[in-house]
Amino acid sequence: MPKTIPENSVGIVTPQCLHFDEPLLLRSGKTINSYDLMIETYGTLNEAKSNAVLICHALSGDHHAAGFHSEDESKPGWWDNCIGPGKPIDTNKFFVVCLNNLGGCAGSTGPTSINPETGTYYGPDFPVVTVRDWVNSQVRLMDRLGIPQWAAVIGGSLGGMQVMRWSISYPERLRNAIMIAVAPKLSAQNIAFNEVARQSITADPFFHNGRYLEHGTYPKKGVMLARMVGHITYLSDSAMRDKFGKASEAIANEPIAGNFGRDLRTGKLSFGLNVDFQVESYLHYQGERFSEHFDANTYLLMTKALDYFDPTVDYEGNLSAAFAKSSCRFLLMSFSSDWRFPPERSREIVDALLEAGKQVSYLEIEADQGHDAFLLPVPRYLEAFGTYLNRVSDEVNA
Repeated sequence: MPKTIPENSVGIVTPQCLHFDEPLLLRSGKTINSYDLMIETYGTLNEAKSNAVLICHALSGDHHAAGFHSEDESKPGWWDNCIGPGKPIDTNKFFVVCLNNLGGCAGSTGPTSINPETGTYYGPDFPVVTVRDWVNSQVRLMDRLGIPQWAAVIGGSLGGMQVMRWSISYPERLRNAIMIAVAPKLSAQNIAFNEVARQSITADPFFHNGRYLEHGTYPKKGVMLARMVGHITYLSDSAMRDKFGKASEAIANEPIAGNFGRDLRTGKLSFGLNVDFQVESYLHYQGERFSEHFDANTYLLMTKALDYFDPTVDYEGNLSAAFAKSSCRFLLMSFSSDWRFPPERSREIVDALLEAGKQVSYLEIEADQGHDAFLLPVPRYLEAFGTYLNRVSDEVNA
């Protein structure tokens, strides 16, 4: 049976692949001579070309942010909660652009693409790209689409770091910068999580020094482990307790005082190394599903981009100085239970913006869903998000 498309969905969407022949000099000093960017757009660009919004994706995201690719698709794009008619990023009011970043594995040029110089997969030869490189490529996309200025650039997590770089490197090209669940740079703990994930991948015997595609194989177990580690950090303790502790269980016929999210799969322990708990089963499922569509080399590149991000590197470590030339307005939102990018990291950015004399709004939202809350339909979050963008729409569509 065909899927019934919800009324507030952007509906069936078709990705576009745009080719760029102008060489892109990367922060590493290497150059990508030509590349493709896969994009999706939703809504209509107004006559003044003033209502365009750029969506920057996080580590595992891509260009498919909203709607469906076919009536048979079971799940919509990754930010469908926020993009569509009547939603916070209202496609009746905005022309929305989302892309798969360079180095991605969803159609843009990356490790799974063919290197024209060798005739085989880029694999590990694809250069490390940074947030700055992504933003430079996004400027070229903007020019290709004929957009003089974004009404807003919006992103959560790693996407929010791209928004920050936009406001610093191209201050005249955006009116509003919206950063959600973000940090000015990674903590040592976050870098450590990323390194464990990378080691999980590179230690897989099927990794073949990154040339697994040439060997007709894939480091599936390593990618699964990397995703399992990452997924744990995206959830809060309370979210896991709610998800995996809905019923009181008994172990060895003894009642549990409080199960703390310890639901058993079968109601009893195996007393072996089997998957006993629902949370274990869930992590295995998430890792398995992720490994089926996400490239290992891309995962390595994306985590390095996270690690390397530091907007103060050109400003002697002074975040306020980095924002000195920014001319847009800023909205930052954080979530109380996000321990990966906790609210205090957003407040660092807010304080730096205030010190630099910038217009900034900040909201800390009580939510139990952890870092993943920015992807979920948290009512206060959606309300605040929509209220801010309604004001933006009133200005750009006047």
